[in-house]
Amino acid sequence: MILDELSRSEYQARLEGRGIRLQVGPFTLRLQTHVASLAATLHLLYGDFPLLPDSEVAEFRIRIDPPRGLRRWWRPQVIFHLDDATPFEPFPYVLAYPFFEWGFNWCVYEHVEEFLLLHAAVVERGGRALLLPAEPGSGKSTLCAGLVHRGWRLLSDEFAVIRLGDGHIIPIPRPIGLKEASIAVIRAFAAEARIGPSFTETSKGTVAHVRPARDAVARMAETALPAWIVFPRYEAGANLQIEPLSKAAAFVRASTDSFNFKTLGEIGFTALAALIDRCDSYTLVQGDLETAIAAIDRLVAHPAPASAHVD
Repeated sequence: MILDELSRSEYQARLEGRGIRLQVGPFTLRLQTHVASLAATLHLLYGDFPLLPDSEVAEFRIRIDPPRGLRRWWRPQVIFHLDDATPFEPFPYVLAYPFFEWGFNWCVYEHVEEFLLLHAAVVERGGRALLLPAEPGSGKSTLCAGLVHRGWRLLSDEFAVIRLGDGHIIPIPRPIGLKEASIAVIRAFAAEARIGPSFTETSKGTVAHVRPARDAVARMAETALPAWIVFPRYEAGANLQIEPLSKAAAFVRASTDSFNFKTLGEIGFTALAALIDRCDSYTLVQGDLETAIAAIDRLVAHPAPASAHVD
């Protein structure tokens, strides 16, 4: 059973009571809330995700609700609870949904140690994965959203979840977060994209989220082997520049994009070195989404010669 198949009354009752349990990639989430806007946006964007029984143990048990007292009415806010902890300052009530997404991100990169985690969008075609590691503001999510509306399968917009041992990428196909002008870019680029409400005046400006394709969610148990790493950077008006990157340079750049590379120690070093060895790596500077996607499609069809091994 998926979330969309639950009646609205049962959905609301569960959220306000024992919570909704969802399978999100390799993680089990339980969410409880009385915030109507959060409930509505979650239903819109997570409708294809599998519902789990109450007996299923959840790794992340999240509750987002208003505080008690006057704050419920004066400058309304919400509080993010992870079990009995409140790791963040209260957030404006109207931003409850992005607060949930950012809090979920924090849960993953602060508490997950059984995988190597990179800050990267990941898409797949033909069983092979393309990683897009990047800093905020690089256009990573816009490029990811463009690719998944041109035939690539979404594995993740936020995390490359790399299984230790065999190096497979584990999908976690959550909604794709867009910021500012990127929202209009994707609306114009892919009229079929299902984009949730826009939230203004966040710390990242205006944000909105793209619902993942039903196929991506249905196949989230289907891993992929990494084959390419592209470090993207968007520059308004820039001509396309795509250059091969040496194994050593790719290793250094990828290590700075990892949440737990240092924490994992030798295991993390070995996993990251294996990832770099397996992939062809490139830098990409682009100022036009269509041009960038066409260049990536050419690149994966006709890769440049492999560069030197990482010792």
